[in-house]
Amino acid sequence: MVASKYFDNAIQFNPKMKEAYLQKGFTNLEMRKTDVAKGLFTKVYEMDPANQNAIKELMALCFDYRQFKKAIEFASKCTGCENAEKILALSNYHLEDYGAAIKGLTNVVAKNPNDAEANYTMGRSYLDMEQYKAAVPWYNKAVQLDATKNLWAYELGLLYYNLNDFKNAAVFFSKAAGSGYPEGNDFNENLGYAYLFSGDYEKGEKLLMSVLAKKPGNMDILRDIAEAFYSRKMYDKSLEYCQKLIEVDTKDAMALYQAGLCFQKKGQKEKGQGMCDKAIEMDPSLASMRQKSMTMGL
Repeated sequence: MVASKYFDNAIQFNPKMKEAYLQKGFTNLEMRKTDVAKGLFTKVYEMDPANQNAIKELMALCFDYRQFKKAIEFASKCTGCENAEKILALSNYHLEDYGAAIKGLTNVVAKNPNDAEANYTMGRSYLDMEQYKAAVPWYNKAVQLDATKNLWAYELGLLYYNLNDFKNAAVFFSKAAGSGYPEGNDFNENLGYAYLFSGDYEKGEKLLMSVLAKKPGNMDILRDIAEAFYSRKMYDKSLEYCQKLIEVDTKDAMALYQAGLCFQKKGQKEKGQGMCDKAIEMDPSLASMRQKSMTMGL
């Protein structure tokens, strides 16, 4: 504060003294007065458009203020700035120009392979373009470099989940939780299904039932568990959850149809077929599922 007052005095003596504006800007950064600092650096830039100190600070401040177009403008003018290429690439990512972001981040990572943020943003760019397999190695590197970023670990778990690699999905969901990621209902559902589909049935069922206890009568969870067990060829367990669905709603044609499929898989074809026929009577749209099952070799 004392230094800032002296710089004010200097500016009063000489309003064109760029160095005084610049140093007052740095002083305000130290005091966390970023708005004031930004105004002072802008003043220097207006007086001297080639002033690299002002350009560098404006580049960083515009990025922090999420003014990404301005950040790109200053990064392009910042000659010899150590982080200009990274800010340019990250700004392009935030502006959803993923091609430019990946091109820039490739150079950043080549120079500094251990830049966790650059690795993560590279992975996130591929994720946002729905190129999930390409995203995975970048996410893995980022999580390895910075284990404190629980969101990164959780997103990597979701990537593995979408790629049907449920064992790795469960691993990274658990890592995220271990680093403090909130274990809400959605998180526990994802982890529960990851356990279930990876063969850890006891853990998966227990976790999903704990979610169901918080959402009593949630038909979607019961139905998804029934389908999950059916897909793992655990027909008795699938029937158990079909029964729970029917107990909640005796007119649940989908649950009845699923139960019929289970009985057919268990060798009780006549009983199962009868249940499927009854379900179709209740809901004719299920006939298309029968046709699909026949073509897939039920």
